[in-house]
Amino acid sequence: MNRLIQSGLMFGNLIRVDSPALIDRYNRALQHLTGQQTALTEFHIDISGFSPEIGDELGDPLYLNHHGVNRQFILLTTEQKTAPLLDATFSTSRTILRQFIETNEAQLFALTARDAVAGELVNSVFSLTTPARLLDIRKITVEADTTGGTLRQARELAEMVDEFKTREDAWFDDPLIARMIGAARNTGDILRNPVLLETMSFETQNFWTSHFGGCYLFRAVDRPALITAGDKTALRDLPIGAVFDLSDRSRIARFLESNRLVEPIVTAPGLDAAAILRQKMDFVVVDAAQDAGIDLTGATRRDIRHLARRHAGQLPEAYHGLGRLVHWAEGAGDWPRITSEHPSYFLSLRAADTPDRDLVNMLLAELAPRDIRQLFICHKQLFYQLYRAWSETKRSYVVDFLTREYQVDKAGARAALFGHEPPMQEPGDDLIARVGPWGAVKGR
Repeated sequence: MNRLIQSGLMFGNLIRVDSPALIDRYNRALQHLTGQQTALTEFHIDISGFSPEIGDELGDPLYLNHHGVNRQFILLTTEQKTAPLLDATFSTSRTILRQFIETNEAQLFALTARDAVAGELVNSVFSLTTPARLLDIRKITVEADTTGGTLRQARELAEMVDEFKTREDAWFDDPLIARMIGAARNTGDILRNPVLLETMSFETQNFWTSHFGGCYLFRAVDRPALITAGDKTALRDLPIGAVFDLSDRSRIARFLESNRLVEPIVTAPGLDAAAILRQKMDFVVVDAAQDAGIDLTGATRRDIRHLARRHAGQLPEAYHGLGRLVHWAEGAGDWPRITSEHPSYFLSLRAADTPDRDLVNMLLAELAPRDIRQLFICHKQLFYQLYRAWSETKRSYVVDFLTREYQVDKAGARAALFGHEPPMQEPGDDLIARVGPWGAVKGR
């Protein structure tokens, strides 16, 4: 994993903490939340304030995420909003934290100038002892305050100010005035500069969780379902429309199509479909080369395609299926008929423009892990897990590719692959919408 770290592909964009003042604030927040402190004089934190170095020091990688459910957080700076969330157990957590920071950025900037802000993403489930508890997760509320209780004191001061303004004899209430002055020393002038964080709650109908082998829960769709990367037998009795595992390819395809959650890359507006599909073909070649023990160290795109031409007859069907799509996209072939059981099927799709776009792209990355670029962008935890099992030659190629073609323009790559533009044609009853991208999805 050292190669990933050195290339900025793992633990990248974390916030460095090395000043005594910030470490002291962090320790006060850590003591407040967990009863523990760190002796480190330098460490890095993610968007939630979690530090992998402190996790190692404490021997507890879940020191801010007990039971992997209600994540706690420590904010030292609003710059944390751009940091990743390490070892996420829910797909919604980073989005919630970032939106909370951005919505309250001015207030948090002022608060973190003097103290750390500590809090928790709270829901009604404190531990997922059974799969059925997944369905009890419906709303996440962000609770936060400084370790000195500035926000609590500001609320109390506001109540005292209201009482002072409305009570006729308040001018003669010396204890009330003394309490107001004492609170104001900590909060400042709350009338001119209100110290408040917007209370934020988030509906969580559709999400991924690492619990129970990894589950994708889709409730807010026309045909609800749960898709698991683990053992579906333990989840069969859940009161939800359907339960699939990753081997149920046709059923998953039918689910995605019936809820209009995906679209074929070759017909997506604003995409260079042929270029994207050719890159996916390269990834299939790299996967096959690993299995054949071919050294790919330093291999360029030209080298990979030369290798594909030399060994075309030995490449898997996923490569040839994508090739037929490229020929059609370039006007050099007929419209291909690719069923949901075909190994190139999920490689040929991307998420449609819905609120669950990121979640669907994450699922597609797990269904088609040969696309190492989508895997890295959309499902980093699975990427790191699979990376450990890859050959040295594939690791070398993947790190070189991602460093050369993704790291240099992350935003541009994401926009090119997953961005959406309005379609040119008028909305209507088109064939693809009715029967799926490559024809009617076959049943099991």
